[in-house]
Amino acid sequence: MHNIYNGTIIDIRNVNKYNMNHIPNAINISEFDLTYNHSHYLNKVDTYYLYCDSGFRSKKLVSYLCSLGYKCVNIEGGFNNYLLEK
Repeated sequence: MHNIYNGTIIDIRNVNKYNMNHIPNAINISEFDLTYNHSHYLNKVDTYYLYCDSGFRSKKLVSYLCSLGYKCVNIEGGFNNYLLEK
């Protein structure tokens, strides 16, 4: 499967899950860090694709970050869906 995302892919799961397996080229930034320290990790020019295990937490976080002016997209179904499609 090739990278269809034109932007940065962010895995918001904990580092242990990320280290076990993740979407290729994804970086790991915790949900907590993106919620409370977003300006350290993100800018308002680039596009970010976020995922968690099922897509539920990342969907909520994407909504929050978009309300702050960031360009974020939720990867529907999260990592579990990625594994099914792989």
